[in-house]
Amino acid sequence: MNNVMTNAEELFSIAAKVTDPEIPVLSIADLGILREVNANEDGSVQVIITPTYSGCPAMDVITQDLYLAFGEAGIEKVDVKLVLTPAWSTDWMTEDGKRKLEEYGIAPPTGTGHSGRVTLGISVKCPRCHSLNTRELARFASTSCKALYTCKDCLEPFDYFKVLS
Repeated sequence: MNNVMTNAEELFSIAAKVTDPEIPVLSIADLGILREVNANEDGSVQVIITPTYSGCPAMDVITQDLYLAFGEAGIEKVDVKLVLTPAWSTDWMTEDGKRKLEEYGIAPPTGTGHSGRVTLGISVKCPRCHSLNTRELARFASTSCKALYTCKDCLEPFDYFKVLS
């Protein structure tokens, strides 16, 4: 490690700058998949992340982007660890992240994910015109963690980030 950075906040902020390759307006911290960043006694850094769902293809890109981010900060010894338990939940998303999703045109998750079940028949607000006069077109959209909706008022299709737990 060229620069000795043991401050947990500094290390976390390096990792938190990595964005989700599928939703580039969200950092992995906004998304809630960045769990921990730890400095080890040997000068290495361990980053713990949890995928939004098992088998998420974005995790390989995120892992590489973490190596790049730390490398640019002069930290070469990095171990990225994927942790599957507890399972990621939309409850881990930041309020800022949910706001960014809506501004990007994706309806943020509504409710909490601790119930362990997918909520059917919920009212999803259109991220464009804010109408609740919407309907689900498909359970899965551009990624498995989103559903495809349409707004009956502005007639625009949009993704809804499903509540997951």
